[in-house]
Amino acid sequence: MRIGILTSGGDCPGINATIRGVCKTAIHHYGMEVLGIHSGFQGLLDKDVEVFTDKSLSGLLNQGGTVLGTSREKPFKKKGVPADVNKPALIQQHIRELGIDCVVCIGGNGTQKTAAKFAAMGVNIVSVPKTIDNDIWGTDSSFGFDTAVTIATDAIDRLHSTASSHKRVMVIEVMGHKAGWIALYSGMAGGGDVILLPEIPYKLENIRETIMNRIKRGKPYSIVVVAEGIQTDGNRRAAEFIAQEIERETGLETRETVLGYIQRGGSPTPFDRNLSTRMGGHATELIANGEYGRMITLVGSEISSIPLEEVAGKLKLVTEEHDLVVQGRRMGVCFG
Repeated sequence: MRIGILTSGGDCPGINATIRGVCKTAIHHYGMEVLGIHSGFQGLLDKDVEVFTDKSLSGLLNQGGTVLGTSREKPFKKKGVPADVNKPALIQQHIRELGIDCVVCIGGNGTQKTAAKFAAMGVNIVSVPKTIDNDIWGTDSSFGFDTAVTIATDAIDRLHSTASSHKRVMVIEVMGHKAGWIALYSGMAGGGDVILLPEIPYKLENIRETIMNRIKRGKPYSIVVVAEGIQTDGNRRAAEFIAQEIERETGLETRETVLGYIQRGGSPTPFDRNLSTRMGGHATELIANGEYGRMITLVGSEISSIPLEEVAGKLKLVTEEHDLVVQGRRMGVCFG
């Protein structure tokens, strides 16, 4: 068999480890030929591919980013496309011309939706979920999430000393447009006093009350962790808005820190390396068994898979019943 593999959407720690897991399993265990497809779905439009060998997979396990490169090309999006260009049909044609028996798609929610559409067209597809946001439906965790939480937690740990020394309120903004998983996990792991998530509405007076009550209890500083997607006035980004409102409401010196792309870069944690390796290996196993149109999942401690059609268009969001939210509230953490 000849398989193709591509990475689409934003970069994420663990992509290269997943590529390695897929390709080494395919080459060594199943005797498959592997084509690396450059720049996501754009590479299938341009037929921009390379043959992967065991040698070309060396050094990938701990390497950040993606050796295949990525793009945000969405072949089913009609906007700006000439009427005579049918990108999905062209990609399907190029897959046939390249002799690819199955395409492995590594990507986030948009990639899963695109993969599901190709599967519905009859293209042999297996996908692996990739996102630091951990918002892909159907899997307990995606590789990249543990790394992002580790980086964010380390940053919060470091802000504690500055906040304590200057008796300030420190607001740290982490990634998460629609889902607050990074803010929740890093905020709880880093001892945040206020944690604001896109899924849970907040009131500024509740935040003020939490901070002022801490001062009354002899705690002159506070750590506020916010996800980038929380509701603001629409003119200021999350950390800036919350910091300025806290200072206005309390009169306390308040500073903001935005982690940004630092959360997405660099080497994956050991957990993410092993998760990537397991998911990549299972993807190749599905191909060998002819089980197409599926996304790899982690459920509990088991690697499995579900139909792509069940995943497409859904988001996994934090709920107020999540045990970390419940336990945080019991411990006096303000969620807004």
